[in-house]
Amino acid sequence: MHDNDKPITPLAEVSAEVDALMQALAAPFDPREVKFKPAVVNGHRAMAMAYIDARVIQDRLDEVLGGAGWQDEYECLPDGSVVCRLRLRLGSEWITKMDVGGPSEQPDEGDRRKAAFSDALKRAAVKFGIGRYLYRLPAQWVDYDPQKRTFVRPPQLPAHALPKPAKNVAGPGTKEKGQPATVRVAKEPPAAENGEKKPTSALPANGAELQRRLYNYDAVLAKQGLCQPGELVKHVVQAGVKAGYEGDLSNWSGNAVVLAVEETKGFENRMRQKSGDRKEVA
Repeated sequence: MHDNDKPITPLAEVSAEVDALMQALAAPFDPREVKFKPAVVNGHRAMAMAYIDARVIQDRLDEVLGGAGWQDEYECLPDGSVVCRLRLRLGSEWITKMDVGGPSEQPDEGDRRKAAFSDALKRAAVKFGIGRYLYRLPAQWVDYDPQKRTFVRPPQLPAHALPKPAKNVAGPGTKEKGQPATVRVAKEPPAAENGEKKPTSALPANGAELQRRLYNYDAVLAKQGLCQPGELVKHVVQAGVKAGYEGDLSNWSGNAVVLAVEETKGFENRMRQKSGDRKEVA
């Protein structure tokens, strides 16, 4: 072998690297990044359709491939639709996939065109597996307020659509460059990573903080086997709606936050009691 000859990476290693990247791209998103819109409305019930913003897709591409590991190119068509050509560097190759996005029904032409760009990116990204699992979710009919045009309570994602604990995968060229290239498959909520056992004593300052802390603690209880993922959040939201508050946790404040904290404590106590009873029976 000449000095200037580079070692050839075995095909199996290349394939494993690409598979790891594809799995990281296709991993479920943080449930806080997933939004819902009514696909079909029937009176006070609506079929909830899950979706993600184009920004979330861009973040996923940056996290998995790095800013220099992907490129996007757009072409505007006469009918207002947009073609997106999305190129990703997978292993040593650049792979391109493309799709067409349609304009929205917004009155402003600029907003319609922006929607077409976002739609085109999302459709092209799905061909790489990004967010594809959202299209496979079972139909979910939930209570809907047609006057406010909002869901009475947030739709819940099934367990298989929630992110798994973080896992680091060595990226391409790690040994050669001597730098720890990392692929983030999914990020576990901070509370679970830090081993948090109890919610912090101070009340959440606002609805956004309440929502974040509640999802984090939900993950803690689920990890301890006390409940199913999302069960705590669902319980608190239902209790709040029953008390007259809206279904969006991020808009809660004052007494609603106090109610959420008390409901969380009561929920945990009941779950731990049930867990203890099951152990005694066993």
